[in-house]
Amino acid sequence: MRSVAVRLGRSPSTISREIGRNGGPERYRASCADEATWERALRPKRCKLVRNRTLASIVSEMLRMRWSPEQIAGWLKHTYPNNSSLHVSHETIYRSLFIQARGALKRELLEHLRRTRGMRRSRSYTQKTAIHGQIADAVSISERPAGVEDRAVPGHWEGDLVFGSCNSQIATLVERQTRYVMLVKLDGKDSQTVVNALIKNAHKLPQELYKSLTWDRGTEMHGHKQFTMATDIQVYFCDPQSPWQRGSNENTNGLLRQYLPKGIDISGHSQSQLNVIARQLNERPRKTLGFRTPAEMFSECVASTG
Repeated sequence: MRSVAVRLGRSPSTISREIGRNGGPERYRASCADEATWERALRPKRCKLVRNRTLASIVSEMLRMRWSPEQIAGWLKHTYPNNSSLHVSHETIYRSLFIQARGALKRELLEHLRRTRGMRRSRSYTQKTAIHGQIADAVSISERPAGVEDRAVPGHWEGDLVFGSCNSQIATLVERQTRYVMLVKLDGKDSQTVVNALIKNAHKLPQELYKSLTWDRGTEMHGHKQFTMATDIQVYFCDPQSPWQRGSNENTNGLLRQYLPKGIDISGHSQSQLNVIARQLNERPRKTLGFRTPAEMFSECVASTG
């Protein structure tokens, strides 16, 4: 192949790919390769999801489970590493959804994609009140141990409130290393109600898997000292207007809006219903975890503590 490459003035890898895609060294024929090249060059091409209905069926099922196209593409490569017929790029999935002439995926599946904001906002934008950030004896995130920052060990959580209409809200908790999600039903947003609900939820986990909690400076955590005394879990507070310091939690809250869109009354959801939503989120593969699921990762942590 190297001598052929030298004579043709091409890279050896170019010659290798040409031979490999057209039968290999024993079966390569120039006339057949030329004909195949012209066939491959024909446009428009039929979408892979049109040609492979098995693959289209798998992708449709994953979309109905509210997996993103990128999660689906990564999971397929992770699950079927030696079967390229079941590999598809996330761009192909998006094009199949939005360009209906391809006829690969039904348009109704669009409703399962994550929704984005109707308008863009600057990072300095905030809907918090003037008293936001005034937490007595708050321990700053700058004092959080380095082991929490680099996600080296499990057991460190980020939390926030997600709001709905009619003054409804729930608490969202995300474990930093595994991205495992817990949703907590709240009957109000006053500090006592929130803290009591968080204390009750914290007792469901072993101490090894719940060591710290990072929160923003919302007034619902005025009772953080009571929470720490009842659970022995240290609370750290982000800097004002710095949501990126709870990046895992912010990202999860965005995913959660697929299940609890803005404007709905969240109070109608029971804790059991919230647990179902959390389970679905935890069973979705995550790119940051190498397309493993938070449930897998967290189960391993539970097993190691046992």
